[in-house]
Amino acid sequence: MVLLVVICAGGFTVTRLHGAFGSQKHVSYADTGKDDARPFNPKHLTYEVFGPPGTVAEISYFDDNGDPQFLRGVPLPWSLEFAVTGATGAGNVAAQGNSDSIGCRILIDGAVKAEKTQQDVHAFTFCMLKAA
Repeated sequence: MVLLVVICAGGFTVTRLHGAFGSQKHVSYADTGKDDARPFNPKHLTYEVFGPPGTVAEISYFDDNGDPQFLRGVPLPWSLEFAVTGATGAGNVAAQGNSDSIGCRILIDGAVKAEKTQQDVHAFTFCMLKAA
C-alpha cells in the first residue's frame, strides 16, 4: 500500500514538474510581414577618370558586386555608374595614364564625395570612398 502511494505521489510530482519545465506547447508567433514597406530607392555611385585630350589609361575599380575589375587602354574621359548595394557600400577607383596629368572622382547621386588630381610623369591617381 505504501509503495502504491509513493508511486502515485512521484507520478503526480513528475507531471507537475513536466508541465512547468518541459512544456511541449509551441509558441505561436504573429506574422512579421509588413504591407506598408517603403520602396527601396538605391543610391547611384559614379566613377570618373579624366585627363588631357588623347590620354589613355589603365583603370582598376570595384564593380557593383564588390569584385575588382581592371581595364587596359581606356581613352579618357571615362565613367561608370551603377546602383549601390550592400556589396558596394565602399568605392575605389585607381588609374594610371600615359600623360603628365590624370584625375579621378567618385560621385553619389551626382554629389562629389572624393576627388583627386595628380601631376607627374605617367601620372597615377586613386579615389576611395569608405561608405556610400
